[in-house]
Amino acid sequence: MLSDAIKRHIELYRSMGYKYRVQAYMLESFAAFAEGRSEQFIRTETVLDWATGAPSIRQRYDRLLTVRHLACALNAENERHQVPPADAFGHAPRRRRTCHIYTDEEISRLLRAATQLTSRRSIQPVTFTSLISLIAATGLRVSEALKLRLSDITDDGLLIRATKFQKNRLVPLHESARHGLQRYLAARKRTKATASTVFISRHGTAIPYSTLNQTFLYLARSVGLRLGPGLGGCRIQDMRHSFAVRSLEQCVGDRKAVARHMVALSTYLGHAHVSDTYWYLQATAKLLGDVAAAAETLHRGGDR
Repeated sequence: MLSDAIKRHIELYRSMGYKYRVQAYMLESFAAFAEGRSEQFIRTETVLDWATGAPSIRQRYDRLLTVRHLACALNAENERHQVPPADAFGHAPRRRRTCHIYTDEEISRLLRAATQLTSRRSIQPVTFTSLISLIAATGLRVSEALKLRLSDITDDGLLIRATKFQKNRLVPLHESARHGLQRYLAARKRTKATASTVFISRHGTAIPYSTLNQTFLYLARSVGLRLGPGLGGCRIQDMRHSFAVRSLEQCVGDRKAVARHMVALSTYLGHAHVSDTYWYLQATAKLLGDVAAAAETLHRGGDR
């Protein structure tokens, strides 16, 4: 059965260390769609019919490519599996949304709002103030911050385990960030926490991503950084982009110094390649001013 072949395909990828969650969901959805037509082999027409049901062009393209990868593997075993053309829907460009680069004042507003979340007897205000502060100060991925465990806090920094690329890394902390984290841990000790994660909910359990995201959206709207639901605006993920951009703004020196900084920043953020770090950068008034000054110096015969 097609579902059995898909199950083996998913298990193969996961045995190689891939999480393969979104892809597994899509492949299982396709299997149900195809078997609803009493089909046991992949047919191009069925793939396109299923993919067309996606709510957006990007998701339609992702569906097609995910099943196409499966079809290539199964076709090598049995030619009755058809391989749909990769360009059936044209080429979907990789679009990078413009991220919100936070100012210090905006972050301060968010943190002040977080202190007012509930009564002072609850751990919630302290938790979200500390969690947002840590993400802003270190550029951690949201998932990394939520999965952080008490045992991951070391004298040398934060031990980030099994990140996006299945690697561990050590994230040094500035003294101000370390002191803030220690103050939160002192407050945490006074609760009946049942989770081993650093950041806990009001019930003492680990904080789900959905809870953090909903809380952040509420805070952003309350301080005027976002409009109503569904209208878009800044995201908590933009904190990571802001960290990368602001750190580059502080890098003063020649091109070699900037190159060294980018390598260090890429390592700190846990990227496999420096090119991955470039994705987080965007122009700001400060960076454009530095570029203009460097270009003027070069034009006058200097060396930047």
